[in-house]
Amino acid sequence: MKLRHFAHLLYLAPLAVAACVTNNETGRRGLVPLPDTMMNPMGVTAYAEMKAKEPVSTNAPLTAKVVEIAKRIADASGQKYDWEFTLFESKAVNAFCLPGGKIGIYTGILPVAKTNAGLAAVLGHEVAHAILKHSGERASEQLILAGVMLGADMTADALLKDAKLKPYIMGAIGLTAQFGVLLPYSRTHETEADEVGTRYMAKAGYDPAEAVTLWERMGAQGASPPEILSTHPNPANRAEALQKQQAAVRPLYDASQKVPTVAL
Repeated sequence: MKLRHFAHLLYLAPLAVAACVTNNETGRRGLVPLPDTMMNPMGVTAYAEMKAKEPVSTNAPLTAKVVEIAKRIADASGQKYDWEFTLFESKAVNAFCLPGGKIGIYTGILPVAKTNAGLAAVLGHEVAHAILKHSGERASEQLILAGVMLGADMTADALLKDAKLKPYIMGAIGLTAQFGVLLPYSRTHETEADEVGTRYMAKAGYDPAEAVTLWERMGAQGASPPEILSTHPNPANRAEALQKQQAAVRPLYDASQKVPTVAL
């Protein structure tokens, strides 16, 4: 994501809500995110703690398949993060990408993804959150709401060691203090990640039409609350929006080195 007027160090106070930048990837104006120099080390720390607490899959062939898809999506993003990929053994239907490119996939999402392209849609969405700096933006918002002001000497390590600030930072990254439970982004962030993530999967050679069927399957997993009551857009609405995006992303797919859609 390219940001105009990016502030390397952000001083956060209630009045800082006026400090906004334009995201050239989406065209939306939002809060100046905390810089990568602060967010990425937080992602590394949280990822290491998750790997220490959550069971990692020992299924080598399955892990290799998942990592191959994740690498293709990461490459398609064009971001030179220190990417890392882990398949966690869990029934949770979820995946995540922490700041700095630390990606986790739960085995519980694989039966819903069904195909390599379905998983590519999931990973494109999660990678987009990281590239669009949604965690950094949410961190700014959380600290502003808490009335916190950061000085130039504040480091990521200091933030994570501060008992009062750590819950805000972990929530911004997308994790509860206990980890393993992922918190949703705002509906705006989720919609942006859907749109940009579908571009990434198309560029990586995965059929973008699979993003539509993925969310149709997600919707079939069970009853969901009305969209107005949830930070996540309704699965049916997500599928409809992604269907409308197909004409725009099809040229990216046609120009890519296509990957045949196969079952996981």
